[in-house]
Parts: sequence; structure tokens; C-alpha cells
Amino acid sequence: MLNALNVPNALTLLRIAAIPAILIALDSESFALAFALFFAAGLTDGLDGYIARRTNTKTELGAYLDPLADKGLVITLLVKLSLIGAVPFWVLTIILTRDIVCLTGYLTLFFVTGETIEIAPSLTGKWATFFQIGGLGVCLFLLWQPGFPVPQLGEVLLAVAAGLTAVAGVQYVWRGLTWYQARPA
Repeated sequence: MLNALNVPNALTLLRIAAIPAILIALDSESFALAFALFFAAGLTDGLDGYIARRTNTKTELGAYLDPLADKGLVITLLVKLSLIGAVPFWVLTIILTRDIVCLTGYLTLFFVTGETIEIAPSLTGKWATFFQIGGLGVCLFLLWQPGFPVPQLGEVLLAVAAGLTAVAGVQYVWRGLTWYQARPA
């Protein structure tokens, strides 16, 4: 248990703690603070993985916490930014639907088989996450700096993210079905 309490996991927990702080900053229209907190959360995402690999301090807890922190950050910001009109609802719908379908599929396979399936992110899924976070960061920046010369940049990045997310969702469903069919009868 002690090896789970390390610097990479602490950074991941800080990223999770940043989620309500970002939402509170958005509620108070402190857009510069919301952007700064989001940027810092993004840095912890890269830093925790780097430190875990370099110091050989990867943990099972970290393997679960890291994607949970990413999903929590992305989904809560998509919801909040959609509600205030900074992100189109269709982007939220596609990304949230994919996550619900994947989670439901995973749980269904677990309850039907009693076995867990290893969930390794696909390259498409990694790119989708990159564009999700980049698009959200740009949208937050545009709330802070509304005079930016390319106001549609955030929407364009999120449209790419939504497309990649949908493709990754199909890949994950395909993987799950393939895994299920390959099991011994």
C-alpha cells in the first residue's frame, strides 16, 4: 500500500482536486484562473506519467486514477462549457456517449464472464484525448481572451476530438466483442 502513495499518484490526485476549483472559477467568471488551473492540471498529467516511468514508480492505483482524472476533467469541463455556450452540445453528446458505451460494455463483459478485460488505449483514443484537452484549453483561453483572432479554433479542435472519439469508441467496442468471442466456450 505504501508504494501507492508516491509523487506520480499525488500529482494525479492534485489533478482531480483541480476539477472543482476550475468549475468554481468558471462560475465566478474568473476565466484567467480557470485557464491557469486547467493548464496546471495538464502539466500534472504529463509530469505524473513521466515521473512514474523514469523512477519506476508505476502503481496499479495510478493506472486507474490517471484515466479517471483525465475523464473527470474532460467530462466535467465539457458539461460546464456546454452549459455556458462555449462548447457545442453535440461535442459533449458524442464524447459522453462513447464513454458511457465503453463503460457499459466493460461492465457487461465483466458481469457476464466474471473476467476483466485489459483496457489499453488505442492510438486513436490517445489522439482523441489530446484533441479533447487541447480544444478545452483553447475554449477556456477564449473565455479569458475573447478578442483572440481565431475564435473558432476551440470548436475546430473539439470537432476533430469528437470524430476521433467516435472512431476510438468503435475500436473499443470491436476489441471487447473480439475478446468475448475468443474466450473458450
